[in-house]
Amino acid sequence: MKKSLSALAFVALLGATTVQSASAQAKMTPGTVMVGGEAMYPSKTIVENAVNSKDHTTLVAAVKAAGLVETLQGKGPFTVFAPTNAAFSALPAGTVETLVKPESKATLTKILTYHVVAGNMTSDKIMAAIKAGSGTASLKTVSGGTLKAMMNGPKNIVLQDEKGNVSTISTYDVLQSNGVIHVIDKVLMP
Repeated sequence: MKKSLSALAFVALLGATTVQSASAQAKMTPGTVMVGGEAMYPSKTIVENAVNSKDHTTLVAAVKAAGLVETLQGKGPFTVFAPTNAAFSALPAGTVETLVKPESKATLTKILTYHVVAGNMTSDKIMAAIKAGSGTASLKTVSGGTLKAMMNGPKNIVLQDEKGNVSTISTYDVLQSNGVIHVIDKVLMP
């Protein structure tokens, strides 16, 4: 889905500002990670950072449509498995457009909160849970569902949703002031 007016309105709603020389500031700020061509600062909230990622405009629009902005700006901590625009584009045609309609808010909220785990689950914590679980770890989502975390090779964590679909974490440990984001390549379904 292309950057929509609702995504732009969402950025304006949050009062997001353009940071001049973001890459220069990223080099100066420890813990800063580049996602979607923009710096994700550990001093900002999940929402404050996500609105700047060019790879997450669909996710941002969906969070707004579901009314989850205030929640994800809250104290947390939250672990968010953030699907990219390409992940949303891989869904069947018309799915995203249907989900962001007001009448689909409950379904959209369930899907989005299925991507959120309470707590600060950095990759080392997830890997430790996988090791302790003899190769798998169950992660309880905010929606009440369960994700299964597994290793795919020595350093790659994958997540399996309740339908058996598998998503790979492509960017780990994007630290936020209220949690952590892990970028994933597929939308997880409860």
